[in-house]
Amino acid sequence: MSKKSNQFSPEVRERAVRMVREHRGDYPSLWAAIESIAPKIGCVPQTLNEWVKRDQIDTGVRDGITTSEREQMPSQATGMLSSSRRFPFRH
Repeated sequence: MSKKSNQFSPEVRERAVRMVREHRGDYPSLWAAIESIAPKIGCVPQTLNEWVKRDQIDTGVRDGITTSEREQMPSQATGMLSSSRRFPFRH
C-alpha cells in the first residue's frame, strides 16, 4: 500500500496545529480537541495527531528527531534502513 501524496498545504497544517494548541483548554483531553478540530479542516484525527506530535517534537515539548535534523540526515542512512528491510534475515 502506498502513502497518499500530501493533500494539505503547510499553511493548513500549521493552522490546524495552532487551533489545537489554542483550544486545548476547551476540551477534557488533547485527543478530544483533535477529534473536534480535524473534521473542520477535512482530515482524520490520526493525521492531525501526527501533525501535533511533529510540532511538539520541533518545539521541544516532546523528545524525538526534529524536522530540521531529519532533513540533515544523509540519504545513506535511509538507504541502509531500506536495505535491512529488504533482507531482514541477512547477517
